[in-house]
Amino acid sequence: MHRVVALVRPVQSTFELGCAAEVFGTTRVGVPQYYEFEVCTETPGPVPTTAGYAMSVTSGLSALAAADTVLIPGWKPVEAPLSDRVRRALLRAHARGARLVTICSGVFALARTGLLDDRSAATHWANAALLQREFPRVRVRPDVLYVDHGDVATSAGAGAGIDLCLHLVRQDHGAAHAALVARHMVMPPHREGGQTQYAPPPPADALDGLLEWTGTRLGTPLSVGELAAHLGVSPRTLARRFADQLGTSPGAWLLSRRIAESRTLLEETDLPVEAIALRVGLTSAVNLRRRFRTQVGTTPGAYRRAFRRT
Repeated sequence: MHRVVALVRPVQSTFELGCAAEVFGTTRVGVPQYYEFEVCTETPGPVPTTAGYAMSVTSGLSALAAADTVLIPGWKPVEAPLSDRVRRALLRAHARGARLVTICSGVFALARTGLLDDRSAATHWANAALLQREFPRVRVRPDVLYVDHGDVATSAGAGAGIDLCLHLVRQDHGAAHAALVARHMVMPPHREGGQTQYAPPPPADALDGLLEWTGTRLGTPLSVGELAAHLGVSPRTLARRFADQLGTSPGAWLLSRRIAESRTLLEETDLPVEAIALRVGLTSAVNLRRRFRTQVGTTPGAYRRAFRRT
């Protein structure tokens, strides 16, 4: 069982903590429970929250010694320093292999450990300039939902924290399990970390059912031109609408959708890689392996061995 420990402090945001608890700590009928969730704080006892009540936290920093993932669900005020005890506890956890994860302003605490020096990191767009000024060695990404380096991961505003948590579930236990958790939370199953945090509201029906139409035709070699033709617009107009509504390009979205479908097929079927490549429109096993490794960081065969559902 993977142990996730959230480190909270006064005054703790209830929403950011709730994001993590919903993904890692909520037991649901019909959903395998792969995580244990615990909350700790530097000084156990009542911890005031942004909702106006205090929550009782009985675990201290010693809980981090057994954590597989340490999660910092916000850090307010962002100027608040790390105590020596908290800094040492976080660095010890990281040194023994724990994954350190932040939601929204939690990145300020992680940055004070030095673990983000010379690395990219995400935070809420409104805090990006302050984070960059205070920590010039951190490569702040104000335009993405989350950044995952494997040993450390950071997210933008609170909603993006859910995206990051579901991404980590996907990395740990596969796309099908993450999609199952997302369905129970009534959340979109997958938003890529590279999507933009904020875009102006798109015109009504900007994509006019195109995503659903495309999803039923993944087995065909659709091009961006064909997607544009289906809507009766130019490829340039289609690209603008995708950027406005999804924060990505049509080609990148289509490839992401094909890879997501191939992950599900690798987990849930015995189809050979060649057949999966044809079914998701990537034409050949060679092409699927190349694209899959770029997107997922491993081969289809290794992914299947790790996440095959019995």
